[in-house]
Amino acid sequence: MEILIEGMEFYAFHGVYPEENRIGTRYTVDLSMSVPDDCGVNDDLSATVNYEDVYKTVECEMHHNSKLIEHLASRILDNIMHSFPSVLHSVITLYKYNPPLGGKVQRVGIRLER
Repeated sequence: MEILIEGMEFYAFHGVYPEENRIGTRYTVDLSMSVPDDCGVNDDLSATVNYEDVYKTVECEMHHNSKLIEHLASRILDNIMHSFPSVLHSVITLYKYNPPLGGKVQRVGIRLER
């Protein structure tokens, strides 16, 4: 079974350049988590992953600044895999909007899986 939490939005201060850490920008996170197929059999929240707890885990990591979004995505997945033992496999897609690349760029992103 695949659990999807898509379009989580955050305003955060990640980046290599000082202005990124001072001004910040918008980020979005999509998360896919594979869990055992029997997680939904009993209609019992304790048998699966609480989406609110997952969101709070992502939100907490978004508040700890990183220079690289690669590092940020890795930290988020490490925390998800550690905090939610029923998650067998997870994929994160993290986008940073309006990156300072010297031209008009809507967003850059990273996709990572564990």
